[in-house]
Amino acid sequence: MYLNDFEYFAPKTCGEILDLVGRLGTKAKILAGGTDLLIMMKEKMLKPDYLIDINDVQELKGISYEPGKGAVIGTATKISEIEHSDLIREKYFALSQAAGELGSAQVRAMATLGGNSCHASPAAETPPPLVALGAKVVVKSIAGEKELPLEEFILGNRKTTLAEGEILTKFLLPEPAPRSASRYSYIGLRDAMEIDAVNMAVNLALEDDGRTVKSLRMVMGSVSPVPLIAVEAQGILIGQVFNQELMEKAAQAASVEANPISDIRASAEYRREMVAVLARRLLQQAFNAASGTKEGNW
Repeated sequence: MYLNDFEYFAPKTCGEILDLVGRLGTKAKILAGGTDLLIMMKEKMLKPDYLIDINDVQELKGISYEPGKGAVIGTATKISEIEHSDLIREKYFALSQAAGELGSAQVRAMATLGGNSCHASPAAETPPPLVALGAKVVVKSIAGEKELPLEEFILGNRKTTLAEGEILTKFLLPEPAPRSASRYSYIGLRDAMEIDAVNMAVNLALEDDGRTVKSLRMVMGSVSPVPLIAVEAQGILIGQVFNQELMEKAAQAASVEANPISDIRASAEYRREMVAVLARRLLQQAFNAASGTKEGNW
């Protein structure tokens, strides 16, 4: 469980990071929280020659918000800061919920939002709510920077679009729509620090009547190599007056769209069943919150 020998860098600016990743290339790894990277190094899955610690780069940290435009979250922002942010809880509740479920309090104090997406685990907690909320990421290199939706950034298990010389710098979250609400939940083997068997986030907005679904994003985790958007399920509810019959159809459609595997945490069949359970639960919760009604009072 010993780490391999490596050279350590602690840059102070984003420019210094870009210079290092440009010079050192694939022999270097970015160290943010280290909650995944150091474990993989101890298990000899990774043996980088260089570690670039970005924790002293203040421009990559923090949460800011501009009314009408939305929020910006730095890639090195700790999960615990997101968990305890009043702004995130008020505006982007699904992300607040997911942050609170990631690992233990000790892990959340170290882990970063950028690391959770760059690690690109299919069971990661924060990518599904970020995708549901319409988040974009900003990727930077010496040549400049670009924005792209998070669902296009994550390509598969441990795979992202990051090329040599590029780093993820921040997340952009749009202003929440009027009469909207987001929710997140998960299913695990036990109520403990466990990798999710299934997770899901829902972001729902209603028309002025408070009953008709104007927009909807349902995103499933741990049932595909990437955060999976339930396109068919969304289409069943968008433009329709929300009711239990349509909610059930959408839940079943999401279950069909899921593409899970069987592993030590759950069988594929169980995961599909749990997708429907989470879909019903989160659609109802999001509708209730967006409409201001109590369950069953449509």
